[in-house]
Amino acid sequence: MREEIQENLKRLVNFLNFARSFFIRKNPFKALAMSLITSLKEMLTIRQKLKMAKYRVSYHKHQLYKMENLIAENNEHTFLKGKNLNETR
Repeated sequence: MREEIQENLKRLVNFLNFARSFFIRKNPFKALAMSLITSLKEMLTIRQKLKMAKYRVSYHKHQLYKMENLIAENNEHTFLKGKNLNETR
């Protein structure tokens, strides 16, 4: 009985040493705190990021529109010009 208790205590101490080493190596509390801080920063800056994304999308739409107009102006096919009528009719 006494040997079993000693063996179980050795196992418990061994487990506690492994657990302590894990907490020293990985430190899950510190990782959790860093994750929470990062999430909070993301939440506070989401509106600014959304504005920048909307600006980029509108800028690229404008650039695409300009490019399409240039292509249509320099294209000999009149159906791509839009406003001009087909000259053969």
